This record gives sequence, C-alpha cells and structure tokens, in this order.
Amino acid sequence: MSVKNITVAVTGMAQGFAAGARTRVASVALSADALVENVRVRLTGASDPTRAGLVQIGAEVDGRRVRVQCSAAGVGAAAERAADALRQRIADVTGPWRPRPWPWTSAAAAPAASATLPPGQARIARVKTPTLVWCSPDAAAQTMDAMDYDIHLFVDPDTETEAVVYRVGPTGYRVARTVAAGPPKDNRGIPWTLQPGAANRLTDEQAVDRLEKARLPHLFYADPDTGFGRVLYRRFDGHYGLLRPAGGLA
Repeated sequence: MSVKNITVAVTGMAQGFAAGARTRVASVALSADALVENVRVRLTGASDPTRAGLVQIGAEVDGRRVRVQCSAAGVGAAAERAADALRQRIADVTGPWRPRPWPWTSAAAAPAASATLPPGQARIARVKTPTLVWCSPDAAAQTMDAMDYDIHLFVDPDTETEAVVYRVGPTGYRVARTVAAGPPKDNRGIPWTLQPGAANRLTDEQAVDRLEKARLPHLFYADPDTGFGRVLYRRFDGHYGLLRPAGGLA
C-alpha cells in the first residue's frame, strides 16, 4: 500500500500534526499482514498539548470496514494512541472474533471522552438517517467492535424491530429492543445481558433531557408516534448526535 492512499482531514488547529499522523498510520498499514486500503484519518483539536485532541481512523481491512477513535491531551498523543489502536483492530478483524474485554483494559481501547457543556447548553447538533442492516445481535456486536462504537443500531430478526447492542457492565455486551423479548436466539458465546422491557417512548426533547440528567453516554428510545427506535449520543464537542433510521422517520 502506498502512503498516497491515505487521506487526512483536519478540523480546528491540528494542521501541524497531519504529516506525523499520516506517517504513523502508513507504518501500521504497511506492516499489517492484511490488505489495508481506503484509509481516512481525521484530526480534531488544537495544537495546545494541554487541550483535548481527537483522532479517528477509518479503513478497509481485507475488504471489511474498521474504525478506531481515540482522544488524549493534545492531537499528537491522540494520533499515537489511534495508530496503536488501529494495529490492534487489524489483528482483531483478521483473526477469530472474540468478545472484547470488559471493563476497558487500556487507554487505546477506551471510548473517546466527550467535552462537558454547562447544563442546558448541549443540543442535537447532527442527525444521521442510516439505512439499518437486518442481522443477529452477535453480528451487530462484531460490527460494533470493528467500528469502535459504544452502541450499534440494527434491525433484530427475532422481533423484526429496531434494536441496539451496546457496551456496558457487567459483561460488556447488552441488547435492547423496541419491544420486550428474550435472549438472542443466535448466540455465539457472547455473554449477553438484556435490557428489561421495551425501549421507552420519548420525544427527542425528552430524550435529551433524560440523557443530560442521568449523565448517560447514549440513550436508545422509541419515537412516541411511530414506535421506531432511535439513538441519542454524546459527541466529542459536548453536543448530541441523533440516529434516526431512514426507514423510521416520523
């Protein structure tokens, strides 16, 4: 793979770190025992090493999409951490899949920290309308791990409704649905826990209020009119993102 195949995008004052991040990621890609291509690196933050920096890397490893996202004090440190996390992610997706450890065992594995805004100032800054994939919860968990998500929204074949898998104690893997249901039928050794009952029906405004008051990283809920599942989550900048499936618009 050539270094020319790596695209680097910069947000904020992190331009001075672009070349170094590109070199680190290229070294990881070139040393991998797999085909690594379509690499995209995004740097967010300031040049000040005392301020938080965020680095996100997306790539295709033997045709499978992967992503890592790491934060640290300063963009340079975040880039080093993300390059190490990418090396581990390549090893993970090219070998037999195993449930990831819980709780988080290293800084590279931990989710990127979000900024904290004063109460009432956070707002829904971005709405995504993905087309959801029908898959078993164990397949959704594998995608969640490969893409470094804290939560993954999909359509559960057992109930034919929106559902999520997410990382939380005590085992690190929990499934929740818009309707009450039992344990996943297709279980490949994942230590599942279940969110009891159906997802709460909330407006987006009520979801923001609940997430903020409970200091949650994300919230799965159902639209009160349609019953379609949605996910509200905290962004790195302290505001919120909303996943509102393309097939489930109110």
